[in-house]
Amino acid sequence: MSLASVAAAVTVAVAAGSSPSVPCVQSLCGAEALAPYFELLEQTRLGVPRTVHVLQIGDSHSAGDSITGPWRDALQAEFGVGGRGVMPPGRPFDGFFPHGVHVDQSPGWTVENTFRADPVAPPAFGISGFRLTSHQDGASLTLTAEPAQAFRRLVVCGEARPQAGGYDVTLGAVTTRVSLDAPTVGVTCSTFPSNEPQTQAVLTTEGGPVTLTSWASFNDAGGVVVSNLGVVGTELKHFARTDDQAVGEELRTYKPDLIVLAFGTNDGFVSHFNAAAFEDRLRGQIARLKRLGGGVPILVIAPPDAETKRGALAHNDDEGGAPLPEDAPTEGPQPYAEAFRTSWFTPPALTQIRQIQRRVAQDTDVAFWDWGARMGGPGAADRWATAVPPLTRGDHVHTTSAGGAQVATLLQADLDAAYLAYQAAR
Repeated sequence: MSLASVAAAVTVAVAAGSSPSVPCVQSLCGAEALAPYFELLEQTRLGVPRTVHVLQIGDSHSAGDSITGPWRDALQAEFGVGGRGVMPPGRPFDGFFPHGVHVDQSPGWTVENTFRADPVAPPAFGISGFRLTSHQDGASLTLTAEPAQAFRRLVVCGEARPQAGGYDVTLGAVTTRVSLDAPTVGVTCSTFPSNEPQTQAVLTTEGGPVTLTSWASFNDAGGVVVSNLGVVGTELKHFARTDDQAVGEELRTYKPDLIVLAFGTNDGFVSHFNAAAFEDRLRGQIARLKRLGGGVPILVIAPPDAETKRGALAHNDDEGGAPLPEDAPTEGPQPYAEAFRTSWFTPPALTQIRQIQRRVAQDTDVAFWDWGARMGGPGAADRWATAVPPLTRGDHVHTTSAGGAQVATLLQADLDAAYLAYQAAR
C-alpha cells in the first residue's frame, strides 16, 4: 500500500465519522495507538523545544545498539539531538559499545542481571535489567560523550537502603554528593543539571556499598532521544523480574514518550514453548508498563526471522513439542536431545510468538511491528546471512552493522507511513 493510499484510507474513515484507525502499513499495525507520539514529533518539527524520548527494552537485539543506533541517528538527523538517553550503569557486559558515548569503569564493581537473578526473589532491578554494585570507596565510572551527544543533564538511579554509601558526580567544575543511606529500601533517581553543554561526567563511590540501576544523559534543547536497554539471552519472563517500585521511579524520571517492547527471540528458541504462559505474561507486562508509565504509547516489536541447526527445536511450538523433562534446565545451555541438522531452519515457536504478539497488541490497543515479516518472512535469515555484505551474522540470529541499519530503515519507513496517515486524519 502506498503512502498516498494509506492517507486516503484514513481521510475517508474520518469523513465517514468512524474512528481514524490507521490500516496496517507494511508490517506495522495498530499505529493509531502511537498518535500521542506522532503529535510530539509534529510539535518538534514545528520548533517546539520539547524532547521526544523513545525507550526500547528487550534482549540482545536491544542491548547491542546495532539497530537502535542507526534509528537514533535517523531520528536525530530529522528532528534534532535530544541526548544519548538511558543506559545500563557502567559497562555491564563484554562487548558493550553504546553509540555516541564511551564508558570507562574502574575495578571494584560487580554486576547482576535479570537473566541470572533468583527467579523467586530477585533483587530490585529497574528498567535496564542490571545492577552495578561497589563495596569500596573510590570505585568510578566515567561517561564521555561524542561532541554531537553533549548533554546538559545527567541522571543517576541507584538503590537507597539503610547503611548504604554514596557517590560524587562531577560535571565540569561542579561536584555534587549524593547519599543513598535511607531508612527504607527503594530505587531513587538524582538529577544533575549543567548550565553549559558537557561531554564528560565522572561518578565516584564513597562510604559503603553503592548499587546503581541505570543512568542517562539529555541535552534538554529539544529533539529526539532513543534509549536502548537489553540483557543478552533474556526472555520476556526475565523482564518480569524487574521491580515495580524501581521501574516506576525510573519511568517517572526518564519520562518516555514511546516504549518499545522487543522480546521474543529467546522465547522462540526454548526447547518447548508454552503459548498460554507467554500470552499471559505479555498481557501482564503491557498492562504493567501502561500503569507504571502513565499510559505512554507502546510498540511491540516481534522477533526477526532467525534460524538454528539444533534438531531439538524442530518441534518446539505448543502444537508439536513434547513437554520438557522435570529436571531439564529452562535457562542457559540445554544440552539434552541435541541432534544437529545439516541445514538451517526456523524454530516453529517463533511463528507462534508473532501470532500471539499481534493478537495481544490488537486486544490491548498497542502498536505492533512484525520484524520477521518485514525482513522477508521465512528463510529471510539465510538470505540476509548470505547477502553481500552480510546483513545477519553467521548465527542466523543477530544483525551485522549493515543489517542493523537496514532494520532501522525498514522500521522508520513504516512509522513514517503511519505518521503521514496520522497527519491526514487530523
